[in-house]
Amino acid sequence: MNQTIPLLFITYTMKKTTSGLVRIIRFTFLILHVVSGIIQSIVYPYLSHSTQHRMMKSWANGILKILRIKVHYTGQLPSQNTQQVLFVANHVSWLDICLIMAVSPTQFVAKSEIRNWPVIGFLCRRVGTLFIERAKRSDTMRINQEIGNVLTAGKRVCIFPEGATSDGLRIHHFHASLLQSAVNTHAFLYPVAIRYLDSTGNICLDAAYTDTSILASLRKILNQSCLEAILNFNDAILCEGKNRRELARLSEQAVASSLSLSTYHNESEKPSYLPGV
Repeated sequence: MNQTIPLLFITYTMKKTTSGLVRIIRFTFLILHVVSGIIQSIVYPYLSHSTQHRMMKSWANGILKILRIKVHYTGQLPSQNTQQVLFVANHVSWLDICLIMAVSPTQFVAKSEIRNWPVIGFLCRRVGTLFIERAKRSDTMRINQEIGNVLTAGKRVCIFPEGATSDGLRIHHFHASLLQSAVNTHAFLYPVAIRYLDSTGNICLDAAYTDTSILASLRKILNQSCLEAILNFNDAILCEGKNRRELARLSEQAVASSLSLSTYHNESEKPSYLPGV
């Protein structure tokens, strides 16, 4: 009995130490991968669209592989020949961006504060992220025009119309302000539902980026033995003949249905200064 207790303690300590060592190794690889992204981003704007897409997918998949996140998607992705594609997704984590880039390279809309963040801000600027000043209502018209220009050029854009991240157990109200760009360009609107599952198959709350810092969020994700990320691409909504409020309700309903959640409908349509991350 006296020998068993020390043996159990040693075994537990070894497991705990190994787990910590694995986290350190994964974090080191992550840093190296980010550095490689910075180097690639220097030439990124000068490359062809097809090369940019390959680089974006490869880099995003590298991040997910290091973090041991398995990605699955359901539904039909828009074909490469489909022009003017606007993805509208629920927002759970900063990982959402990597997921969508890994499956279908696209440009994103982000709050203007991110532009000045160390490292992340630089990477976002180099890959063509569109920044919006959420404190200025007048900036909504400008960013809609920029989104429209990108769509007209045949590129894809993704927005998170909730304007903030959720814990994955609910979705917030989908604001309509940035969907005016889809109306103006007669775009194809693809609602995308995102969820994260832990090793037991339950919703992983640790994947959510709510009321925390990037480093704290990363620490939680590194503590997971593995994660499963599921994206459901709903059928395209044709924007011609619809207004932005109709598009917001239709996309919110599609995402909520995919996640088996109830919609969060609010009659108030105040301008949304997107996104939360």
